[in-house]
Order: sequence, then structure tokens, then C-alpha cells
Amino acid sequence: MKSSANPKAFWLHVGVVVLLFLLQFVLPEYHHLTATRIMVLAIFAMGYNVLFGYTGLLSLGHAMFFATGLYTAGLTAYHLEWGVISSFIAAVSVGAAVSMIIGAVALRTSGVAFMIVTMMFAQVAYLSTLYFTTYTRGDEGLVLPESARSFSVIGFDVNLVDPVVRYSITLGFLALTLFIIYRLVQSPTGRALVAIRENESRTRMLGYNTFAIKLKALTISGTLSAMSGALYALLFAYVGSSFATIQYSIDALLFTLLGGAGTVLGPLLGSFMMFYLIDIASDYTTAYLLVAGIVLIILVMYFPKGLLGTLREKYFPWIP
Repeated sequence: MKSSANPKAFWLHVGVVVLLFLLQFVLPEYHHLTATRIMVLAIFAMGYNVLFGYTGLLSLGHAMFFATGLYTAGLTAYHLEWGVISSFIAAVSVGAAVSMIIGAVALRTSGVAFMIVTMMFAQVAYLSTLYFTTYTRGDEGLVLPESARSFSVIGFDVNLVDPVVRYSITLGFLALTLFIIYRLVQSPTGRALVAIRENESRTRMLGYNTFAIKLKALTISGTLSAMSGALYALLFAYVGSSFATIQYSIDALLFTLLGGAGTVLGPLLGSFMMFYLIDIASDYTTAYLLVAGIVLIILVMYFPKGLLGTLREKYFPWIP
């Protein structure tokens, strides 16, 4: 299969990264911090989108991968006093290994069974964070020490307490994630993922090893999710059991559906919209979740494939 990369699509993604870079110079302090958090969670949602949006596999267990990265980075920094870079590399590596192992088991099922199996694995991970409270402190969580708040690289001291540094690092990893997913969906593997989503039986009949391709997609998806969790732990110096709950799996699904499943930028757009929808509604009423729910229903009615997905279908077919 040949790549169908479009220059307009490439420059759209570059433009989004440039816009986010320029925003940091004009955003107030609160929104500066908020945007950093949203970008970290957007990486999580973009990783989820690889599995759900492009491969068509609905997982309710992705909080497990986020928590794997979060706890691996947090526990090694807190208990073993590893440096930031070592903790981050360990978190991504463990996240990749866990994704591959869980995938090898869960992908032996399909449809609703796959959704249930991933949810059960995630519940095991969540309960483990509550059971081993000696190390995790459960819901109370851990605040990382000062040694995990700075590091040196090629002679430069990097202070993670500085909001500008945190924003820049997050934007860098967001840009890297965009690049990885953009290249993936333009590649033959990406085309195979879409083929599996549309008709797995026919794809298998054409000679593709669909199990291996799905395992690759789940591994990439879980690794990106673990990377997001590691970033959250190290940038904000906190890990807690709440990040392993099913709510975080549902959040990733909502971000993806709202922005547009199967679009590279959809989860990023959905993350910003969902977060600010709740944030703005909470300023006016305590029933902010009701307001958010009504708005989401309206959006689903008029944008059934998410914002970018619907725009791609009607006006911009070149959006990947």
C-alpha cells in the first residue's frame, strides 16, 4: 500500500504545534498550567486513538497503561531515588512490556469480550495500587521528592518546577507523539489497521497477520499512554490511585469521540474542549456535569463522528 500523505495535512499538524508554542507567551498563569495538563492527557488520548480510532478495538482498560507509566516513574523516583531521565525511561520501557503482554492475552478475544477483558485487567491494576499501600499509599498518593524535580542534560540544569519548562517539555513530547502517529497512519501498517477496523476477516483473507498487527497497535497505544503517565508523575510530582480508575479510561474515550476517532488531531481537540467545557460550566453552576452532558449530546447529534471526523467527511477529506 502506498502512502497518501498530503502536504496540507502535514502543514496543518506543524501549524498546530507552532500555535501551541506561541500560546505559552500570552496565556495567563492559570491557563498556562491548565494547557500543560491538557497536553499531557491529550498524549494519553492520542495513544488510545491508535487502538480505538484506527484499529477499531474498544478498550476500557487504558487507565492501566497510564498508571503503569505513572507508578513506574513515581515509585522509582520516590523509593529508589532514581533521576528523572532514568525513571522516565524505565516507565516507558515497562509500559511497552506490559502493553505487549496484556495485548498477547486480551487480543485472543474480540468485540465485547475484549472490552471486558481489558476492563478486568485495569481493575486488577487499580486494586493493586490500593493493596500495596506500603509503597503506593493508595488514594493518598505520593508526592515526589525534590531530587525528582530537576535534572541535568548535556550540561544544562532543567528545573521541572518552572512552568515554562514543564510546558515546553510537554509540548515537545506532544509534537513527538503527533509525528509518530501521523507517520504510522500514513504507512502501510496504518492502512492495515484501518482495513482491520473496517473488515478484519477480509484483511486476514488477503494474507495479513491481523493478530500481529493488532498487537503492534496495542503496544504502540499502551506505550504512548504509559509515556503520558510518566510525564504526569514527573512534571507534577504526584502519583495516586485515582489515576488508575476506570474513569481515566472513559476520559480517553470521551476525548477521542468528541474530537473525532480515527483522526490524528481529534483527541487533542477533544481534550481541550472537554476540559474547558467542564471548567467554564463549573464557574456558573454546581451541576456542571449536567451542562457538560447536554452539550455533549448536542455535539453528538450534529457531529456524529466527532468534530474533526465530521469536518473530514463533509469538507476536508485530506485530514488524516
